[in-house]
Amino acid sequence: GCDSSLNLTSQKATEAVDDIFRSLRDIARARMHMKQFNSIHNPGSNTHQAASYKPLLKQVVEEICNPDRPDPVDIEHMSSGLTDLLKTGFSMFMKVNRPHPGDHPLLIIFMVGGVTVSEVKMVKDLVATRKPGTQVVVLSSALLTPHSAIELLFATDRLQPDSDI
Repeated sequence: GCDSSLNLTSQKATEAVDDIFRSLRDIARARMHMKQFNSIHNPGSNTHQAASYKPLLKQVVEEICNPDRPDPVDIEHMSSGLTDLLKTGFSMFMKVNRPHPGDHPLLIIFMVGGVTVSEVKMVKDLVATRKPGTQVVVLSSALLTPHSAIELLFATDRLQPDSDI
């Protein structure tokens, strides 16, 4: 609400900071229903006191490429076709394992809202080390720069952002 720093008041600055933290809390609340991917913050432990940041995309790719292969909690296989529907129906009566996202030799990730170049490289490196031989395709609605990511994060209308990416 300020066109120059001369018009900046303490109240306007406080309102702007409150809006920023409200947006960040809204983003965190969007993942509250998830059991496994609900936080990007690791507070540390008694032995390792430093807090750390673990990106959501990294958590998802690590889960997909996990060699121990537990059933993913927050990643769901959607049945498609008659054969898959029959398997799903019979799974109520007998033990049928759901397909794991890492079973297929092609992994397609689509990021709604955008992806940065460093995130694409992180996905490529993770898949290469954890699941060699798997081809990964990363698609996105936008290629984000640091400036455009901040603009999208704090846009007044996130469904119709006021940036020209």
